[in-house]
Amino acid sequence: MEKRKTITQPIELKSPYKGVSIFRSEKIIFARFNNPHIVISTCRVNGGIKEDLKVAANHQSCEPKPCFKSEHKRCLAVREPQKYHSLVCNYHGLDPETTCLMGTAANMNCAGMSKKSFKDLIVFSIVTAGVETNAGRAGDPASVYETEEGFEHLKDKKAESNPNSGTINTLLLINKPLTPAALVRSVKMATEAKTSVLQELNVGSRYSDGLATGTGTDQICICCKKTNEKPLTGAGKHVKLGELIALAVREALKEALDLQNRLTPTNVRYLPRLTARFGLDEDTIIRELKDRLPEDIFSCLKRNKWTFFEDPILLAHVLSFIHLRDQIKWNIIPQNSSKETLLQQGALISSAISGKAHRFSSYLSYLENNWEPKSGENKLLILALSIGFKEKWEVPWHN
Repeated sequence: MEKRKTITQPIELKSPYKGVSIFRSEKIIFARFNNPHIVISTCRVNGGIKEDLKVAANHQSCEPKPCFKSEHKRCLAVREPQKYHSLVCNYHGLDPETTCLMGTAANMNCAGMSKKSFKDLIVFSIVTAGVETNAGRAGDPASVYETEEGFEHLKDKKAESNPNSGTINTLLLINKPLTPAALVRSVKMATEAKTSVLQELNVGSRYSDGLATGTGTDQICICCKKTNEKPLTGAGKHVKLGELIALAVREALKEALDLQNRLTPTNVRYLPRLTARFGLDEDTIIRELKDRLPEDIFSCLKRNKWTFFEDPILLAHVLSFIHLRDQIKWNIIPQNSSKETLLQQGALISSAISGKAHRFSSYLSYLENNWEPKSGENKLLILALSIGFKEKWEVPWHN
């Protein structure tokens, strides 16, 4: 069969303001500039600050597919960025010389979009996002070191987990000119907005037990229209442009995470999802509780795990326990107060499960006698869960 050289006409989705149009086609979303724009981007080809670009694009560079070779290779976007850039642009009828291109494994049909405006100022955001495998926290162990010969792989096994999977790509369009400094400031504002969403959704790092601040492969592209107007000079929190950027990024990112990962407050409201960053995923919690619960109670728990692990009162106390762990690690709570603090929170967790608030002192005493900090906070949480479930059904009508 002859290899296809052209594709169907892309579909125009929106025109956020006069001078730009948004299109989507096979595995790509792009903004075509009908009027000149200044662009700042992290793209490996045509990146930096550019004034001669005509298209800003986001492309699905890889996804799960049948593999007929025994040796796994990194996607072309990573191996040969210039070749990847040219192939994608030519395939979609775009000029490689005047196009900047972001790459991701996220589905373009799952992109989130948001338009925010104030008076005659317009900010339009398009975000694709995946955080299931590559979310990380600033300062986590790196997996490569760049030399003149290329990237040298480091031996930190945890850092090598999934270095090229999961990305948040942000494309921002602004209908006013910005100074170079304001363009850079807008990148900072969009990044802070992204991180605030990950914090609210309790996205954990895959490389440490901290909350994620992004992914290891995030990219951004911000485009502002060139006009005869005086360029805007501010994009921080006190300036309306900064507010619009943050609101547009937050709304589009939330939509993208919902569509791509089903990551919403409702779905986050599940105990194992909250504790997974500490090594307590669903399978581990179930396995640990099986060893500590009578068979009939464990069987009931396993059959109804969604009901029990989504209980709002239990989750409130587990979230407090998680927050305390973070505060102790960050030295907000002094180490000499950590044991007492965690034990009391553990007893509250037991009380929340059993529904027997009057048993708080007994739960606290049991935890004090059966847990030491050197055994780790995970053990304390499992002990607290097991006590609560043991006593949950200890009521007269169950005898």
